Amino acid sequence: MRIFSIFYSYIIPAAFILDQILGDPESLPHPVRWMGRSINTLEPRFRKFNVSLKTSGAILSIFLILMTWCLTLILVLSAQIIHPVLKTFIEIILIYYCISIRSLRDSAMEVYRLLNHGELGAAKKKLAFIVGRDVEKLSEQGVAMATVETVAENLVDGVISPLFFAAIGGAPLAMAYKMVNTLDSMIGYKNEKYEQFGKAAARIDDFTNFIPARLSVPIITLAVQILSGKGRRAFKTAIKEGSNHTSPNAGYPEAAFAGGLGIKLGGPNYYGEQLVSKPYIGGKLEEAEMGHIKKACDIMMLSSLLYVFILIGIVLI
Repeated sequence: MRIFSIFYSYIIPAAFILDQILGDPESLPHPVRWMGRSINTLEPRFRKFNVSLKTSGAILSIFLILMTWCLTLILVLSAQIIHPVLKTFIEIILIYYCISIRSLRDSAMEVYRLLNHGELGAAKKKLAFIVGRDVEKLSEQGVAMATVETVAENLVDGVISPLFFAAIGGAPLAMAYKMVNTLDSMIGYKNEKYEQFGKAAARIDDFTNFIPARLSVPIITLAVQILSGKGRRAFKTAIKEGSNHTSPNAGYPEAAFAGGLGIKLGGPNYYGEQLVSKPYIGGKLEEAEMGHIKKACDIMMLSSLLYVFILIGIVLI
């Protein structure tokens, strides 16, 4: 029990603080970029397997997830053999690499800054780096809404989920989750190229985010209540409309943000020049505006901080 106590109360907060200090500088090597290269390198080889695309994609996904877990475990155990302090340092660094709250906030606030200066075209270009949808046809309100949505969704992908798995299985499980997330972002698309090959990656991502996405609702609710006193509306919107999304998970944090901010999110959007019909979340609420981006970032940051404190508090209690 003492080992878990030390892990919760020391390593996870240290990784979170490191993310707030460093963010995601391109000058530093990053395991996620290595994951992306491994997917790009192995995809054409696995496609040549004499099996269906669905099966070969599943084999690739499972292979890379297990390899990530195994290699991280070997690294952590090797560090332990050298010195326990080195193991602690390695775990902090690896978990830091798994979270991305600072970089997401910086990107979202850059979109806000550009909109605030009337630079819609530049804001769209910046937005294109953090969303998967087509941005060219978006109005200023559309850019604001898309930014709020990605902040809400990536609160789960970038903080709640990786720390959830870090708390359960340390850096190896957190890194394995990051590979799951990277696979989904690269091959989990419902288009002609990946409809079959990426199906397993998308399903695994849905499975791993199922609990964290729902865990995010009370955390976001608490953050909204502290910031604006609208926690009840955030919670009610999440419970009532969290399933109004093509993803089984993304709708819950988005609905909590929609209720907390009093705006509607979702709706039809273009992906790869193809119109994808999605239901609105909070359809009876107001349209998103640029000011909601800053408020969404405040909710995201406070939610992240509360989540870290909750993880520590579970052990201390």
